[in-house]
Amino acid sequence: MYRSHVLVCGGTGCTSSGSTKIIESLKSEIKKNGLSTEVSVVQTGCHGLCALGPIVIIYPEATFYTMVKEEDVPEIVSEHLLKGRIVSRLIYTEMVTDGGLKSLNDTNFYKKQHRIALRNCGVINPENIDEYIGTNGYEALGKVLTEYTPDQVIQTILDSGLRGRGGGGFPTGLKWKLARGNEADQKYVCCNADEGDPGAFMDRSVLEGDPHVVLEAMAIAGYAIGATQGYIYVRAEYPIAVERLKIAIGQAREYGLLGKNIFDTGFDFDIDLRLGAGAFVCGEETALMTSIEGNRGEPRPRPPFPAQKGLFQKPTILNNVETYANIPQIIINGAEWFSSMGTEKSKGTKVFALGGKINNTGLVEIPMGTPLREIIDEIGGGIPNGKKFKAAQTGGPSGGCIPASHFDIPIDYDNLISIGSMMGSGGLIVMDEDNCMVDIAKFFLEFTVDESCGKCTPCRIGTKRLHEILEKITNGQGTLEDLDKLEELCYYIKDNALCGLGQTAPNPVLSTLRYFKDEYLAHVVDKKCPAGVCKALLSYTIDADKCKGCTLCSRVCPNNAITGKVKETHIIDQSKCIKCGACMEKCKFDAISKK
Repeated sequence: MYRSHVLVCGGTGCTSSGSTKIIESLKSEIKKNGLSTEVSVVQTGCHGLCALGPIVIIYPEATFYTMVKEEDVPEIVSEHLLKGRIVSRLIYTEMVTDGGLKSLNDTNFYKKQHRIALRNCGVINPENIDEYIGTNGYEALGKVLTEYTPDQVIQTILDSGLRGRGGGGFPTGLKWKLARGNEADQKYVCCNADEGDPGAFMDRSVLEGDPHVVLEAMAIAGYAIGATQGYIYVRAEYPIAVERLKIAIGQAREYGLLGKNIFDTGFDFDIDLRLGAGAFVCGEETALMTSIEGNRGEPRPRPPFPAQKGLFQKPTILNNVETYANIPQIIINGAEWFSSMGTEKSKGTKVFALGGKINNTGLVEIPMGTPLREIIDEIGGGIPNGKKFKAAQTGGPSGGCIPASHFDIPIDYDNLISIGSMMGSGGLIVMDEDNCMVDIAKFFLEFTVDESCGKCTPCRIGTKRLHEILEKITNGQGTLEDLDKLEELCYYIKDNALCGLGQTAPNPVLSTLRYFKDEYLAHVVDKKCPAGVCKALLSYTIDADKCKGCTLCSRVCPNNAITGKVKETHIIDQSKCIKCGACMEKCKFDAISKK
């Protein structure tokens, strides 16, 4: 028994900030101080507060240290672990009160969260199956194999109201029921861990912090539909997730939790990994299955749907990582427990990856129906530098922008669709007054154009034409006719593209046109970018009343566009100005502005 456990985040975010070296230093310092039999160092998954990594938490006190550096380790060991004195300068500032330290669960970031999919992330060592089993891991699998019929498993998932967390929101239990109803000599269970949306890292964090939950859920799904083989399709750009999945699969096989005759019930089920090469289109279910089969990842027409003819033309179910992460807890706690959370049509919780213009960049899990304002202002800590909220993009390239007029909207599937957005997999990118919404639409279209597989004409050519019109507008060459053409083309692509990538590609354009038409008109009619983002529409000017003639601006200008003598007003030659903004950044007298 150890008197103290030192938990160090081993997720991608903290690892990139040096948490691996911190773990090595902690072990070395603990040994040097003769504490090896008293203190255990545990590498965990993501704790959620990614902006404050590397994160170190010491139990049983639950002392939360942030932005820990390797050079801080000797002090943590000598002061906290040896002498029992907290290193106050490293404490998460929100825990500090006049009376001492408050619980981490009472901080704004954590107190309104309800962690189900993320329940073990940041708590257990993801590379140790015993720690997963110690948190009721594989109990749900044992329960369904010994107490439930396959139909009872499916009914439990149906009654829970769980909907797919990958974007479409299709009822999970119904998908399983359809696959079970189709007889075949072989069926498959697939996990979509491709996660290609810009700004999305929910599934990656679950795989890195709690890989066994996905294996357990897939085995439960295999029992429910009558499948004996599963595949996890994970992108190769997730090396930590891939490595931990390999370890988890090996451990589960060793413990008899994957393979033949699981729990001596006669049920056989095994799982293999397939690595994706980073194609966004392979997040679409039929393209993903085509890729697993060893072919170029391109979508197939539907029907037939995967529940009828999926992987290798056999009945198949495909759910994403977060969907599976809910399954064991639903089995253990019951359908009513899960359905008691959320809204009438959107049950349970949802994991979001908060990014963009927000203080608490990171991972959160909140009950469905939580207002957007609460997520951003309270859990997310608001927008930096006192800037105003302008919009939030949900659903990545497939989603839409939520404007300030809908800041109080309760987040669930139907509410988001009603305002022209969608849940998506859970990326939530926050934008402030300095963001240009036309430029945002162009950014997502650029991504979609690059990721289109090219199989169907509406997506291959249509998205390219959309991007060209947006480029024309941001370059100050757009016309009112272009706006009409833009909208018409959006609806054509939505109606005629083969798969979800093309059908949803116009969403960022349509939502920004709907809520930020004035910005489009400013670009087209006034030839101005109100946010000051589109370079072709910008001009930098020097205020003669404020300029002191310090020459700093002219010295940093890379194109010699600024002239003027010492102590005399300087002038910018607009024909030479490349609009880099270096002069504005360096001016100490606030004499340079952009319009």
